[in-house]
Amino acid sequence: MPFELTVDPTTLVVLALVAFVAGFIDAIAGGGGLLTTPALLTAGLPPHLVLGTNKLSSTFGSATAGFTFYRRKLFHPGQWKRGLIGTAVGSLIGAVVAHYLPAELLNQMLPVIVFGCGLYLLFGGTPKAPLDSDAPIKTRWQLPQGLGLGFYDGVAGPGTGAFWTVSTLLMYPVDLVKASGVARSMNFVSNAAALTIFAINGSVDWAIGLSMGSALMVGAFLGARTAIQGGAKFIRPVFIAVVLGLTVRLAWQHWFGGA
Repeated sequence: MPFELTVDPTTLVVLALVAFVAGFIDAIAGGGGLLTTPALLTAGLPPHLVLGTNKLSSTFGSATAGFTFYRRKLFHPGQWKRGLIGTAVGSLIGAVVAHYLPAELLNQMLPVIVFGCGLYLLFGGTPKAPLDSDAPIKTRWQLPQGLGLGFYDGVAGPGTGAFWTVSTLLMYPVDLVKASGVARSMNFVSNAAALTIFAINGSVDWAIGLSMGSALMVGAFLGARTAIQGGAKFIRPVFIAVVLGLTVRLAWQHWFGGA
């Protein structure tokens, strides 16, 4: 798709505002696609362009949020090499097969999975590991975790950040703030990898994607700083609200035939 404007300026401004809010929320708890994907569909983009354009804008936001956590020493790439590699490979494969994978069963299972994420934090609490914990990060499960979640993000995407946060909390000695840093960083890797495939296939509206991506960067920067400063007490209620909202959205869409 060339860089020509495919929507009117007013619609572009609305999409940018939605992207700003999505970037703020996504940097804290994930789930920004709950806002950007329906907005792009409402703007009249065909589904294949929605997926690719959303990946472009999401890459901007996840890069900004991930770098913010990295600068605050809340994500150490050296500890997550296998996860990073697995995420990139899984996302590339997922994006390649996105148009061929029968996803009906997966779509119907998504609300249950995401709802489980919300219940875990709502009733299970969050780990109490201090931010300066030097507990070693085991690498045994990083590769399958990265492959699975990267593949999912390449194929579909909604809730990937939430899945990363919860699975990281369950599998490693980290607290909610550090888990958010891992989630944002891995989200960037899977977004960038999938974007490469969508771009090669011509499934990106660059004018809209870059406009939304710029707004997403600002929202993600502010959201990441707010999450770091507020800590788990701030992230937890936002995260629960996001995953429960994601549950309702996915259930409506895939169980009851909603738009």
